[in-house]
Amino acid sequence: MREDWRSLNRANWDERVPLHLGTAMYDRAHLRNGAGRLDAIAEAGLGDVTGLRVAHLQCHMGDDTLCLAQRGAAAVAGLDFSAPAIASAREFAGELGLTNASFVQADVYDAPAALGGGHDLVFSSWGTICWLPDIEGWARVIAELLRPGGAFFFAEAHPLALVFDDAAPADAQGRPGWDVPYFGAGPLEIQELRDYANPEAELRNSHTIQWLHSLSAILEALHGAGLRLEWLREHPGCPWRMFRSLVRGPDGLWTWPGPAWLPLGMSLRAVKS
Repeated sequence: MREDWRSLNRANWDERVPLHLGTAMYDRAHLRNGAGRLDAIAEAGLGDVTGLRVAHLQCHMGDDTLCLAQRGAAAVAGLDFSAPAIASAREFAGELGLTNASFVQADVYDAPAALGGGHDLVFSSWGTICWLPDIEGWARVIAELLRPGGAFFFAEAHPLALVFDDAAPADAQGRPGWDVPYFGAGPLEIQELRDYANPEAELRNSHTIQWLHSLSAILEALHGAGLRLEWLREHPGCPWRMFRSLVRGPDGLWTWPGPAWLPLGMSLRAVKS
């Protein structure tokens, strides 16, 4: 594995911050109106956060963190490794006057030292674990952050969908072609010039290192860290246009234009013993 994987990935995400500000995907008007919203999958699975102490891992610019603060979390801490992302989050939290939200710049593997333990809820969603080589270490971080009986809510791209890519030859129906193996896919050296939220922009820091973690690897890592699975759901949609052939549904999620021939998203809730 390349020793510079973290610095390559951080440079990519640092560059994305100004590209994301003001885009439709990161429209902050709902937060400015005091009515922060989550994607439909997180809305359906997260539950009431009133009075909870929450840790939000890999929070990017903190929009979902601030949404949870608006919904009455006692304290919600967003953590991300990108300095520009955390600076944007802190500035916006100040603009909104949300004193129950805080932001910390740190690597996700350092989250227990950065945030401490005893949280009621750990929240992580969309485009997170593909940047992490050690899924067992990730699960241990979550367990260390939670109090006994505390819960972890996770929403992510379904790993089965991630074996496909628009850059691979499409099938007769225009669906994306097979790109990487499901098992043991990583480290993957990716060159991606276009940004998912701002496709007109061209990324200078386009070289990233990513990993594909199977569904069983995710569940086994959480179990090994002492978390008990309450439920697992697979979804035919996800919050961004993962493939060109997807269409947007009435719930705002992107999904297949016909039958849902494979899942695009997954979500789960697990509790610390």
